[in-house]
Amino acid sequence: MELTLLGTGAPAGLPRPGCSCANCAGAVGPDARAATALLVDGTLLLDLTPGAAFSAARAGRSLGGVRQVLLSHPHDGPPVEVPAGLPQPGRVPDGRELALLTGHRVRAVAMDAPGTGYAVTGPDGARLLYLPPGGAPAGLEEGDRAPEPYDMVLADVIGRPDAPARLRAVRAVGPTTDVIAVHLDHDVPPGRELRRRLAAAGARAVPDGTTLTLGAYDDVPDVPRRTLVLGGARSGKSVEAERRLESFPDVVYAATGGTRGGDGEWAARVGLHRERRPGSWRTVETCDLVPLLAQEGPPLLVDCLSLWLTDAMDAVEAWDDALWADGGEKALRERVRELVGAVRATRRVVVAVSNEVGSGIVPATASGRRYRDELGRLNAAVAGECEQVLLVVAGQVVVLRP
Repeated sequence: MELTLLGTGAPAGLPRPGCSCANCAGAVGPDARAATALLVDGTLLLDLTPGAAFSAARAGRSLGGVRQVLLSHPHDGPPVEVPAGLPQPGRVPDGRELALLTGHRVRAVAMDAPGTGYAVTGPDGARLLYLPPGGAPAGLEEGDRAPEPYDMVLADVIGRPDAPARLRAVRAVGPTTDVIAVHLDHDVPPGRELRRRLAAAGARAVPDGTTLTLGAYDDVPDVPRRTLVLGGARSGKSVEAERRLESFPDVVYAATGGTRGGDGEWAARVGLHRERRPGSWRTVETCDLVPLLAQEGPPLLVDCLSLWLTDAMDAVEAWDDALWADGGEKALRERVRELVGAVRATRRVVVAVSNEVGSGIVPATASGRRYRDELGRLNAAVAGECEQVLLVVAGQVVVLRP
């Protein structure tokens, strides 16, 4: 089955008409996108958008062979003119299946937002799933396993990262599923930053006019197994770490900060973190990270290593100069070696957060300088075991190790 993407942008396109934001200003050339529309084997058109015939011509395709036009979502604004020769567009009721004379079968998939998803099976047995903008599949129950993964899924990965997460939870998206981001809007800077965020979700974007063959898996991005996210206070490092895993189900969130009785401000910080996490994530408040890293299981997010180090230094009484010299330093080194060894040996996907320190004022106390130095050593050791290392500065991500 062959698929041509006549457009890959949000319903208003990218750049948005009249929008002066920086992301729209950067959406030029291959990063400019018409509203998403898909041409399947030259016979099935999913979503009719303005200028579809011209988009097809630019891609070297014709709409002359289209026998069915299906809409996936309500269209705002004036009705789109149907090009001469095309059948009138329609929608398939949720759960119903449409059989085409071309041998394609189309099943309507219920969404949790206005719109309809379409699961298309080609004459060759290849399977694709197309989801509307702002929608994720509804009615997927945990434990219900899909018969087999789709060959390709096209979804609003940026706007609804929980959509691929839900599909992964029921094995409808597997390691070889090609996840293509469509309905792209101005939420993310186009180009390199968009590609980086999508790769972390196991997805990719392609320019308008691209033709894809289902079953060609060479371009499926590999999700880094271990990632270290560094940054200063309020830099956005935790948001970046959480974003990297929000398209995966059943994430274990290892919170090393614990609770601090009577500290209302700390409780408020912890509460904000919890509110922005997906409901399917499980939180474990612990500094005992080695057993978690040794276990098989879903992705693990550790936030953060700097608080883990504080706990470790408390345990070896590293703040006392005499005790530090009398075995404390050696004990801490052993704890760090165990943690770094566990990061090296782990088989699960891990995203760890840590503070980047030492770029500003030198601490006034020996214990403060000791903590700064040990955190620098810990960060360097963990970074050496990670496939990807990121530095977040003022909300912007710099890739230190690809």
